[in-house]
Amino acid sequence: MNANVRIETVFPDIAQWAVSNTHFAHVWSYASGVPGPHVCVNALVHGNEVCGAIAADWLLRELAAGLRPRRGTLSVAFANVDAYRSFDANKPFDSRCVDEDFNRLWDEATLDGSRESRELHRARALRPFYDTVDHLLDLHSMLEPAPPISLAGDTTKGLALARAIGMPEHILVDSGHAAGKRLRDYAGYGDPLDAKSAVLIECGQHWEAAVGDVAKQAMLRFLQHFDVMDSGWIDAHLDAMAGAASQRVVDISTVVTHTEPTFRWVRPVRGLEVIADAGTLIAMDGDRAVRTPHADAVMVMPVPHPKVGQTAVRIGRFREV
Repeated sequence: MNANVRIETVFPDIAQWAVSNTHFAHVWSYASGVPGPHVCVNALVHGNEVCGAIAADWLLRELAAGLRPRRGTLSVAFANVDAYRSFDANKPFDSRCVDEDFNRLWDEATLDGSRESRELHRARALRPFYDTVDHLLDLHSMLEPAPPISLAGDTTKGLALARAIGMPEHILVDSGHAAGKRLRDYAGYGDPLDAKSAVLIECGQHWEAAVGDVAKQAMLRFLQHFDVMDSGWIDAHLDAMAGAASQRVVDISTVVTHTEPTFRWVRPVRGLEVIADAGTLIAMDGDRAVRTPHADAVMVMPVPHPKVGQTAVRIGRFREV
């Protein structure tokens, strides 16, 4: 990875949202007083993924100006604020986290365990809040340039939510990472028998110009789906073309986890690239050859320089929805 990357986004100052109207720093909630779901727009699970902060900051400014939900409760949360505060444009990849990945901590054993880190401290502090949320939109971005993609998890309800939002074009059906459970899979969100739901949307490369607009449009469609905001306000800001494409699902068949320090790619791999032939060599993990497990293998979010124990790439198949 070249640290001399082009940063086209403006990082909003979220300090004004630190002291909130809830018991949780950087978490704001607005109750309508009318029965309905508790929905949450969640930003900054990773500190250098600014798209969610752009969308959340804009929404909070609208709420500060008098906008209110028409039913249910709307919350806006900034998760790993410490990592966001550490962002340095000269070292833009370093502020993903402070101590460890906030999005690998969401199994009960880890949350209830004795391990300590800045991210675990924040996750434990926010856990009671997330327990109250019925439907979660978790806004992320990607390390490498690739089309936006919605991560629906491995439940029918997750896929249904991704389809209801209607963007982006690509939906990933997967079970997460070996390194730990994601927030979108936490507790009721990942339980197929629970009415709660969550979707994680990767809005594009971290700092490309359009990433904040993608996050904002996905957020508007999420709020529209749950009918918590005035339709006139939604329509005034919605880009009808952003959700115009038919959606395609990628079913994950293989998750390649980096196990050896000498892992290396033997050919360039791009996000959502389709490799036609089964058995194509794509990487070496020490002495182990990593090959495409089947024909028409879709490469999902490859990491140029993965760390040991982390996902290097997910591989799947396209299907139409």
